Formats: sequence, structure tokens, C-alpha cells
Amino acid sequence: MGAGNHGASTPLIRSDSQPVARRTASRYVCQDCGAVAPRWAGRCDACGAWNSIVEEPDEAAPPRAIGAGGGGRRLALSGLDEVGPDAPRRATGIAELDRVLGGGLVAGSAVLIGGDPGIGKSTLLLQAVCALGREVACLYISGEEAVEQIRMRAARLGLAGPSVALAAASDVRDILATLDRPEAPGVVVIDSIQTMFVDTLDSAPGTVAQVRASAGELVRLAKRRGLSLLLVGHVTKDGMIAGPRVLEHMVDVVLYFEGERGHQFRILRAVKNRYGATDEIGVFEMTGSGLREVANPSELFLADRSGTEGGRVTGAVVFAGLEGTRPVLVEVQALVAPTALGTPRRAVVGWDANRLAMVLAVLEARGGIAVGANDVYLNVAGGLKIGEPAADLAMAAAIVSSRLDVPLAHDTVVFGEIGLSGEVRPVPQTELRLKEAAKLGFARAIAPRRNRRDAYGLNPAIEMSDIASVDDLLNLFDPPGSPYRAPWRQAAT
Repeated sequence: MGAGNHGASTPLIRSDSQPVARRTASRYVCQDCGAVAPRWAGRCDACGAWNSIVEEPDEAAPPRAIGAGGGGRRLALSGLDEVGPDAPRRATGIAELDRVLGGGLVAGSAVLIGGDPGIGKSTLLLQAVCALGREVACLYISGEEAVEQIRMRAARLGLAGPSVALAAASDVRDILATLDRPEAPGVVVIDSIQTMFVDTLDSAPGTVAQVRASAGELVRLAKRRGLSLLLVGHVTKDGMIAGPRVLEHMVDVVLYFEGERGHQFRILRAVKNRYGATDEIGVFEMTGSGLREVANPSELFLADRSGTEGGRVTGAVVFAGLEGTRPVLVEVQALVAPTALGTPRRAVVGWDANRLAMVLAVLEARGGIAVGANDVYLNVAGGLKIGEPAADLAMAAAIVSSRLDVPLAHDTVVFGEIGLSGEVRPVPQTELRLKEAAKLGFARAIAPRRNRRDAYGLNPAIEMSDIASVDDLLNLFDPPGSPYRAPWRQAAT
């Protein structure tokens, strides 16, 4: 070839005048967040993960313009005011799961369940399909276990389903061939989506391209056949579902199974639900015979309150919380201890660490309680994670109780939101919180002043204490003339 043929844009020509096939184009995709990079790098610029960028073959680009006469079919249009039939639901037989789903499984829906390894995702779905198997044909497909292993686990849990079929497979093509028929089962479990692969892609199972393609094929089949699809998803070390974020956009419901490995309690929480509320939770207890539903979570979370009779324990406060439409009473514990370190520790379990920093700053700046030079440890008993701002007042009461070494009466519940100026703001659903507290034998409530006016006469069994600011809260523990005021409380700034 001549010197003029060295240009990069000139195609190579064989002696028979046939062009040489070009190498397949590739791209670099982060396996944690799905971001596409122009070249390989050790760190992803989008999510900051290290060694997560992998080279993958580029997918064929769609045509640039289809045009008006592209041969497509006309869409069937309907009006917004037309009334259609309600989506049929299949009750799973597990009341806590149905509560989170919004009443049961919707035909043609895709549900993604994520959680830490060993938290109980496979156990929950196996119990669900065995309960559903009495009414509809179910299929449990595992890409991680053999069929005999699933049978052994079901026998250990005492489960049996007359219409539950088992399969061990990971090839999406084989799964589609099994399900794409008129007599296909009504409920299908895929455990897990990270083990599935599409043979048209060269990447390994679990990569972004494989997870996206596998989920897309399965979801399209579920919509076309009207079956309920349940996908198990692995999570990263940050607790998020592994794979591209588009995976959560493709499904209809995203559930997270939470819980501490050292506790027997498990929380099923919805973060996305097209057919129901996203603020409901389901509470389970892990036992030797599987997951057991907890109808009254408050009794379970307060069952281990040892030593609180007579108000002998400092730093322990019962918070009257709300998860969706369900009131939940849980104990919060605080420990304020002197430290010999230059930088005091702030350890939080079950609550937002940034929220704790705000409450500590308000207590010191608006209430004069000096906690800056002490270690602060905060724990929500039972492994529950609290996210609502109504827990501010309970956390502040636990911290003040531990700092001043003054216990709170054991029959008292606390709830309220704290503002940066030290005011205590009202919270919703006062009646539900007080009703749950009275049912469990609590006689007093520390709540915002406006909530007391709203709840006046609703529950006479509960004695309400007015709290308008953090200074009112401090007066409950450290009234004027108390020996605790002088050594610990400073003048409010």
C-alpha cells in the first residue's frame, strides 16, 4: 500500500475488493452506577467508586430518523376521564407483605426486592409463593441454588405448595421459552437478577449491561403475559441495589428488606410503589422456622425494656413514631460520656447522624447544655431505622436525661420536631400516636403545645405536657433550684 493510504479514515481493502470487518465498538461502563465513560479510568467520576469501570461492547445505535411512513401501527387512544376496571390483586397470604405492596400483587407487575446477604429475601419469597400456590400456579427460578437445595430449605421451614414449581437456571432465553406460553404460571420469582444473563451480550452476568438486558426482557414478558414477577436484587456495601439505577425505574415496586444481623427483627420498606403508598412498612421476626409476621410492632420493640420500672435508667426514652398509617412505639437510648480524645465521638445507630449534630447544636446554643466535649452514643433499640423529624424531641430528651443523669418516667412517650431556633414544632397524626401509647399502658406524653391543643379530649387516659421550646424540655429534667442546674447547665446564649 502506498504512503497515502495510512489515513485513519481510509478503510482497509482486501485483494478481492471486499472491505475488512471493523472491530466492534466498545464503551466503558461503571458497574456501580451505570455511568458511561469515554475511556477506562480507575475511579468513576459519577459515583466515586474505584475499579468499577469495565469495557463492554457497544449496543447497536437506533436509526436516526424513522420518518412518517416507517410502517408503525397506530396507537389506541383513550380519554383521561374514562373509567376502567381496577387492577386485580393477588393476596400473598402474608399480611405484612400485602400491606407494603398496597393490598397484594398486581397482575403484570414487576417487584424488585433488595437487602443484605442473609437478611431473609429468599425465605420471604419462598414463603410467599408457597402461600400463593394454593390459588395460582407459581414458579421459583434460582440462579444461585440447586433445586434440591431449595427443597431442603422449604422442608426445614415446613413449607409446601401444591402448585409451586422449582427450576435452577440463569439463561434468560430458556426462561422466556418456559414462560412465554398460554399455560404459564401466574407468579414467577427470579433469585437473583444479578445471576441472569442474555447470550447475545459478551459481558459476564452481574454487569450493568447484563442486568439491564435481563431485567428488560423479563419485565416485558410479565407485562405481555400478565404474570406477577418478583426479582431479588443484591445490594452494594452502601445498602443500595447493585446494578444500574435504570433497573429501579424499569420495575413497578422497589422494596428493601432491612434489619441488623444481631437482631431478630426485619423491616420490609417500600421506596417505590406505583400501586400503593411508599411510607408503609412490614415487620417480621426471624425464627428457626422462617419469618413470622409481627402484628403489633410496638409490643415487640418494647418487650426488652428491662430495668425501666420505677424510672431507674437514664438516657432511655420511648418515641411514639409513625410508619405510614401504622403507629410504632420504640425505645431510643442515649449515652453522654466524658472523653479523653481531642475530638469527641458521635456514634448513631438507626437515625440520621446529621440530624443528631443539629439537635446537639440546638441544645447547646439555645438551651445551654454543654455536650460538645463529651462522646455521644445514640441507638434505636430493635434495629429499626427512624426517618421522620418527629423523633427530634425524643432524641433530645434521651440526650438530656443521660447528660444530667435524670431519668424520665417509664410510662412516658415523647414526640415532636425541633427547629434551629429552639422551638418545638407540631407533628401530624397525634391521635394515632396517643391511641397506641394508651393501648400499651403509657400514661404521659411529652408533645408540642399545638399538638396538645389538637389532641385535647381525644384521649383522656394520657396526661399531656406542653413543650414550646427546648428550654421547656430542660425544665422537666432540671427545674429551677435543682442541684443539676449548677454543674452542667450554662446560661443560654
